[in-house]
Amino acid sequence: MAADKVFRDERRLLALENELAIAREIQASTLPSGVPEIDNLCIYAAYRPMTAVSGDFYEFLPVDPKRLGILVADVSGHGVPAALIAAMMKMAVKSIVPCAHSPGDVLQGLNRMLSGQPRDQFVTAAYLFLETRNYLARYSAAGHPPLLLLRQGTLQRIESNGLVFGVMPEPGYPVCDIPLGPGDRLLLYTDGVLEPQNAGGESFGERRLEQVVRKNQSRPPAELVAQVLSEIRLWQPASLAQQDDITLIVIDIL
Repeated sequence: MAADKVFRDERRLLALENELAIAREIQASTLPSGVPEIDNLCIYAAYRPMTAVSGDFYEFLPVDPKRLGILVADVSGHGVPAALIAAMMKMAVKSIVPCAHSPGDVLQGLNRMLSGQPRDQFVTAAYLFLETRNYLARYSAAGHPPLLLLRQGTLQRIESNGLVFGVMPEPGYPVCDIPLGPGDRLLLYTDGVLEPQNAGGESFGERRLEQVVRKNQSRPPAELVAQVLSEIRLWQPASLAQQDDITLIVIDIL
């Protein structure tokens, strides 16, 4: 009887692992397969789930060779419940493609599409629209960490936040216009970059992220991302696994 119980438990565990593997494949299919080619932009994106599935989501909305929208979102919590809502984002994004040029309308539309989610599951998001024809960016966010702009060695935090998704049916999302120039660097990320803690319980935080960005400003986007992830791993105790889902996107203006 004991052997039979062990056998049944192992079968259930194997079935669960198979289901998680399928869920991971499905979620991977909802994420971009690559980075779009846009004139005068160099982009690198990193996505690191904490577990088999993630509550982070990102998407590129190319309009033409000179205009691109970039969405980053983070569902509260972890694992399968957060991943299911993240998967809903993929369907919601399809409905806002016609207004990709308008960050406020994009966030309004996503909030409406996700208004039926459980009340204890909230979503933060940031949306950046880039026009390389006239070197202009438009940015808006929903309770998300600030956009970082590195320009000639000076780092700026750009916040243009409205409420997280799911709090009100029609909240307002302020939009910030950002003039750009060759050499500028922009960073979008989720709070999984900021929240990892060391053995003393101190978070990695915005200050350390900014230090890494400044020290590596001459490196290309892929190398900067690799350095940020390396610094986060070193900050955490070696005995601890990754503490949150991580998404980081670096955009260089050429």
